[in-house]
Amino acid sequence: MRYLRNLAGLLSLTLAALAAYAFYDRYWLWRDCFNEEGRCWDSATEQVYLEQAGDVWGCLTVVSLLLALVLLWPRRG
Repeated sequence: MRYLRNLAGLLSLTLAALAAYAFYDRYWLWRDCFNEEGRCWDSATEQVYLEQAGDVWGCLTVVSLLLALVLLWPRRG
């Protein structure tokens, strides 16, 4: 049982790291570029970045990190 908890905790920690990278790449780098509609156009890559991506990736990062902490926290007994 301990093996499954550790495995689930590590998978959750990996998901948190990937979501944190997506938060940084899809929102944080462009946070000063968003207009009043919550969009940012990057002419170099021809991509539109959405401000809502910060909420989605940020929430996924926090939830995954909290789940990993609960699963990997040492238990007594």
